[in-house]
Amino acid sequence: MWPKNKVTRSVLKTIAIFLLIVGVLFGLFIWRIRVPAPKLESNKTIESYKRIKVGEDHYTVGNCWLKKNKQGIWEMYLEGKPYERGLIYGILAKELMEKQEVHFVNQIREMIPSSMFLQVLKGFVGWFNRDIYKYIPEENQQEIYGVSQSFSEQFNYIGPKYYRILNYHAAHDIGHALTDLNMVGCTSFAVNNALTNDSTLLIARNFDFYMGDGFAKDKLIVFMNPDEGYKFASYAWAGLTGVVSGMNEKGITVTLNASKSDIPFAAKEPISILAREILQYAGTIEEATKIAQRSETFVSESLLIGSAADDNAAIIEKSPQKMDVFESGKDYLVCANHYQGKSFIGDSVNINNIKDTDSKARFDRMNQLMNRSYPMDVNKAAAILRDQKGVNDKFVGYGNSKTLNQLIAHHGILFKPEKGEMWISTPPYQLGEFIYYNLNDIFDHNGTFQPKDSLKIRPDPFLASNDYKKFEAFKVTKQKITKYVMLGIPFELSREEETAFVANNPESYLPYLYLGDYFKTNKNFKKAISYYREALKRDVASLNERNVIKDKIAESQKTS
Repeated sequence: MWPKNKVTRSVLKTIAIFLLIVGVLFGLFIWRIRVPAPKLESNKTIESYKRIKVGEDHYTVGNCWLKKNKQGIWEMYLEGKPYERGLIYGILAKELMEKQEVHFVNQIREMIPSSMFLQVLKGFVGWFNRDIYKYIPEENQQEIYGVSQSFSEQFNYIGPKYYRILNYHAAHDIGHALTDLNMVGCTSFAVNNALTNDSTLLIARNFDFYMGDGFAKDKLIVFMNPDEGYKFASYAWAGLTGVVSGMNEKGITVTLNASKSDIPFAAKEPISILAREILQYAGTIEEATKIAQRSETFVSESLLIGSAADDNAAIIEKSPQKMDVFESGKDYLVCANHYQGKSFIGDSVNINNIKDTDSKARFDRMNQLMNRSYPMDVNKAAAILRDQKGVNDKFVGYGNSKTLNQLIAHHGILFKPEKGEMWISTPPYQLGEFIYYNLNDIFDHNGTFQPKDSLKIRPDPFLASNDYKKFEAFKVTKQKITKYVMLGIPFELSREEETAFVANNPESYLPYLYLGDYFKTNKNFKKAISYYREALKRDVASLNERNVIKDKIAESQKTS
């Protein structure tokens, strides 16, 4: 019965109108974020193909295959048209993709513990990416759609399979554009001519993208033989059809380095898809530049391009507003997470990025190590990628993002474009041995090849050290503290564990920072302040982080 009281009726009427508007807007929102399936060139489905198990961790579908090598890296060969090779990709790597999605979602839940905020984030990402498909080439949409057919039903509450995988391709971009979580802090370099031992172009990079140890466990190198464009190899993880590190048969290499971005208002083409376009369709730096120029992206990124045809390397520096191509004019080129080209060098965002973050420290350290290593070879290049000291050989503790090897890398990779050679790192981080591949041999034999162990690069001796064991113990406690502080997962740190935590990484500011957070959460503000001040006595990774620690001290002083 409708109440007689006018005030009550007015309030209820207002609530009803509000709920109606919300309902309409929500319905419009759900309708608006529906992503249409691409036009397909084939009527085949996953039932059209049969996966055959050849041996332990070895599967085939027609001429395509997936197997795990003795170093634990998954290798895949694919050929055919976009949608059909996407279907085959998904059939071959179904279990791998399911594992990766579980790890990815779990890591997001750790980073964002609130269920309510996760729902808000889900809605935001959906709205933000509502038109993302419009900026992804039709060929890539078809391939991604094919892959998505083998995605797990487990996460359908997040969104339909195709919708989810499109969003995952933009995860790299959203991560560093919206939150500056430092999930992406890569460093790379190129050397050539008299600066290399064989006078040919050599490129090396660390891909410091971290989404948890589980996510980094099952790495995948794909040898792609598409029906159009150039054959290429790409190293990343199962389910990503874009490229973060790769080389094609013409000797074009692409590696990504994130830069500082303003907050975007809508998604455009994911950087990994742009890198994939370049790898598949560019044979020169000029052709790569033309592809990048016509692409609309929503984050700022540096793409280091190596080219056998040009016998050179250049950095395509791209933001949502403009683009530049930086060439050093010398036989070496270094790339961190800030811009060097004339179009960006004077921008306030770039100036502050250099001043406030760890990018310049890694850039300077890279230059310093390169100058000591000429003439360069792949072993020296790998040693540079594994370096754990700051500028002027100062030891700043393990895991400091001022160092080239932050002990978080998803992978390290080396390229010699002229010879079609590449080396990829094996776990953990970039410390394991680097495996050798020759793309010319692989594609000349339709994806079949024999490993050449004689050309691999040995593991870093640090792996066998006591310091490595101590760092791994440090990381275990660090993760427990993080889960306690961020998620409220119970963890009681004993006095012995507290002492051991510091002793396992004493030169780093990190144990003191984490202990400060632990005791601040415990409302032991006096002890928290003491640890924060100890952190400030060490070499903190960046001015931004130093200011964050100072703010935590001020907050603790007000609360205590």
